[in-house]
Amino acid sequence: MYVRNKMTVDPICVSPDQTISEVLDLMQEHTIHRLPVIEKGKLVGLVTQGVVQENSPSNMSTLSIHEMNYLLSKTKVKDIMIRKVVTVSPDAIIEEAADILEKKDIGCLPVVSEDSTLLGIITTGDILSAFVSMFGYHQSGCRVVVEIPEDRVGVITELSSVFTENNISISHLVAYKSDKDEFIIRVDDPDKAKVRALLEAKGFKVNSVL
Repeated sequence: MYVRNKMTVDPICVSPDQTISEVLDLMQEHTIHRLPVIEKGKLVGLVTQGVVQENSPSNMSTLSIHEMNYLLSKTKVKDIMIRKVVTVSPDAIIEEAADILEKKDIGCLPVVSEDSTLLGIITTGDILSAFVSMFGYHQSGCRVVVEIPEDRVGVITELSSVFTENNISISHLVAYKSDKDEFIIRVDDPDKAKVRALLEAKGFKVNSVL
């Protein structure tokens, strides 16, 4: 799965000369927390709810509504926006985007072409959606976890043959490696007892069937 498959295409954007009042209105209207800043189609910055808060007067509670609105209407995006924006290519794999978000401790990545043209945006929410999709959480059938005592050539063939021989389709398969190796498999047969029995009859250790 690639970034282009999960990113939001044509995200809501602002220009450097728009005001913070306009930014806040857009964020509230569309229930979003970050806006790419573009100029002639090119990404030039990023403005987030956090950045707006950081650049608001510390004594804002003592200001009148009129004074507050005046300040927000006079402050422009270019005055507070993040200029060194971490971005990602649409052809990057989804794991790369997730790794960047985690290491940089940020909530989104604008997706750009080689010439900095904004193509989309991918957020932590999109990554979570991809994770759910990879595991087939919403698919019918059952989810089985099989523990493999040792990584060896042919183990996936052995596993899949159990289902093939019994006309059961595998919709999703994920390998998880930690102190023990596990395969998390989603199959279309909802009969949990049957699936467990078939695997155990072939010598596989079944940790769970949901």
